[in-house]
Amino acid sequence: MIDLFSGLDAWVLVSLLLALFFVLAFEFINGFHDTANAVATVIYTKAMPPHLAVFFSGVFNFLGVLLGGVGVAYAIVHLLPVELLINVNTGHGLAMVFSLLAAAITWNLGTWYFGIPASSSHTLIGSILGVGLANALINDIPLADGVNWQKAIDIGASLVFSPMAGFLVAALVLIGLKWWRPLSKMHKTPDQRRKLDDKKHPPFWNRLVLVISAMAVSFVHGSNDGQKGIGLIMLVLIGIVPAQFVLDLGSSTYQIERTRDATLHLNQFYQRNHETLGEFLSLGKSVPEDLPGKFRCNPQQTEPTINSLLGTLKGVSDYHSLTSEQRIEVRRYLLCLDDTAKKVGKLPGLDKREKSDLDKLRKDLTATTEYAPFWVILAVALALGLGTMVGWKRVVLTIGEKIGKQGMTYAQGMSAQITTATMIGFANIFSLPVSTTHVLSSGVAGTMVANKSGLQGGTVRTILMAWVLTLPATVALSAGLFWLASIALGS
Repeated sequence: MIDLFSGLDAWVLVSLLLALFFVLAFEFINGFHDTANAVATVIYTKAMPPHLAVFFSGVFNFLGVLLGGVGVAYAIVHLLPVELLINVNTGHGLAMVFSLLAAAITWNLGTWYFGIPASSSHTLIGSILGVGLANALINDIPLADGVNWQKAIDIGASLVFSPMAGFLVAALVLIGLKWWRPLSKMHKTPDQRRKLDDKKHPPFWNRLVLVISAMAVSFVHGSNDGQKGIGLIMLVLIGIVPAQFVLDLGSSTYQIERTRDATLHLNQFYQRNHETLGEFLSLGKSVPEDLPGKFRCNPQQTEPTINSLLGTLKGVSDYHSLTSEQRIEVRRYLLCLDDTAKKVGKLPGLDKREKSDLDKLRKDLTATTEYAPFWVILAVALALGLGTMVGWKRVVLTIGEKIGKQGMTYAQGMSAQITTATMIGFANIFSLPVSTTHVLSSGVAGTMVANKSGLQGGTVRTILMAWVLTLPATVALSAGLFWLASIALGS
């Protein structure tokens, strides 16, 4: 790892270390900001003592990051338009990274201080969107091209609908439990359990389910939210020291050949569908010198891009053998080809089998660009895990007592946690970032309505206000910071 940073100018090295510190600080804050969402129910219901609940939550968050993969990480990265991702330079990278991190950390700390269960996912996504929009304004790019709007819509839909689904599913689970065991002790609150049964802890089976589901929420939180930190660090590394990180320098000969084969097969795919795609891709019309422009990926330049990529990779068995400029070019070609393939996949005229083949080619094409070194994953896992072990008290009371007009029953806690763990697990499968905060708090609200406990209007309004304001506030904050940073750095 150390040799990757050798030979850097002192100011670049300091900037890089500072940026990495900022990302890990964001993940640490994310840990203690969102810990309560994973442990609120087991602490409130006294299924686990606070110190044990927080410790094991930290452990499972750590494991979630280590085992979660990088699908969500690159879903976050690709919120930025491909043009911004392919044009890497140190000054621009610094402005982008510090702006979005400063905005995200500021909002996260503010909402945590006031005990508001705001979403770190919304915070980060708003910050990235702000940078993309500000970059478009600075470089006279149409706002429609300033952000990968399709990816933003997909992620936005998951962030909007997941709390609604959490509310509904948790309510249905609770209704099912009440129908199945209407007289069970699981429908008591901790206060009722202590007064009526003179017992401090939940019944054994209820306690076991609460503990297991809380650890499951911690694990999926780590595997989803931790990946956001991984994506941020990769943005930092690619933006500040592109020569070392634009491609996975640890790629094996087989992986490089797989990338080259995917490029060849992509070309064959386009020729096979010449009648449908010929005009869109200008097949057979491009001149050899017509390569992707510095700031643009043009579908009509696909053929020369493929030829240039194959020429650069010819005989290459180790990315270390490429010069720094060649590595940056290879990544630019790969991202442009992937971007064009994504657009082709949405065109009418291709059957489902062809679209499925295209999706597989895209995965092989980007296999050596969408990666994360193990040390990055480990660093994020440690930051999130350690952050999880502090700062939980401010939000636990909000989740347990201030959402509903009555305290939470054991059954409500189980319903909300099982729903949250399941929904975030499915989101991980489809590489969609979701908010643990909003899924769990809306799940608790759903169980309160299903239990006819009522909702506390003040708390619900505060949570909804944070939900509504987070995106516009972080977009504006990060955009302003990026504009100022760009001016200061002369980008």
